[in-house]
Formats: sequence, structure tokens, C-alpha cells
Amino acid sequence: MDIKEIQNLIKFVSKSGVEEVKIEREDFKITIKTKKNITQQIVVDDTTKIPVLPSAISNVHLDTLEENASKTKSTKAENENHIIVKAPIIGTFYRKPSPDKPNFTEVGQIIAEGDILCVIEAMKLFNEIESEMSGKIVKILVEDQSPVEFDQPLFIIDPS
Repeated sequence: MDIKEIQNLIKFVSKSGVEEVKIEREDFKITIKTKKNITQQIVVDDTTKIPVLPSAISNVHLDTLEENASKTKSTKAENENHIIVKAPIIGTFYRKPSPDKPNFTEVGQIIAEGDILCVIEAMKLFNEIESEMSGKIVKILVEDQSPVEFDQPLFIIDPS
């Protein structure tokens, strides 16, 4: 069962109103518990040790997962006019396109809408994360080559 099938299963269970679903196959077990159409807990016991399944799915909220799978979510930072750019997917955060290339962005750099901020590797795919606004990079919140979670803050941008 791949990640898309699991996501579709979570969505189906969430909409069905069922409180708990357990699926057991030879190579894995999955349990989905829901309450009021929000997935509360997912336990994946993968006996074939595919590294993606156990770490990729935990405490997933379907509505935000579906909406933000392909774009970066930005929200207003508290106490300031700054914008926080959050990770749209889980994976490994990279500040440069390859080890021998310069970083995409630096603190203090002026960026334009559509500029690449970083790359997040997920399941051997490198996803370029583009800026949704113009502004100045105030802070980079994640170290290069670090794992990131879904919706984790990555950058603080001053749009003025």
C-alpha cells in the first residue's frame, strides 16, 4: 500500500463517520481512529520495514493535508507584520539544489514571488518550495539537511 492509497483510505474513513478501521495484510498493519471527521491517531506497523510508512503518517489532519500537498502554506506571524512560510510536506529540508551549488536564499536577501526558497525531499522526489510573496528573508528556521514535519515553520519573510 503506497502513501496515496493510505491518504485516500484516511479520507474515506473520515467522511464515513466510522470511529475505527483496522486493516491487516501480510506485510503491514494499519489502524485509523477518527472522531468528528478528524483523524486522531494512525498506527502503522510495517513488518517489511519500508522506511516511508511509519514516519510519514502520524496524527494527520486530512483537510490541511489535501489542501497543502502541492503548495506552501503561509500565515501571519504573531506580534509582527512578518509571514511564516511552512512546510507543505514532510521530508528532508535542503537549502541548496546540490552540495556544490550556493544556497537558494540567505537571511536579508530580497525575494520575489515564485523564487525558490528551498527543496524538500520526500520519497526520493525533490520538491521545490517557491515563495508565494515578495519580501525580505528575516530568518531561516531550519538547518540544512534536517528532517521537517508537515506544517513546520521554515522561513520568516517581511513582505514590506
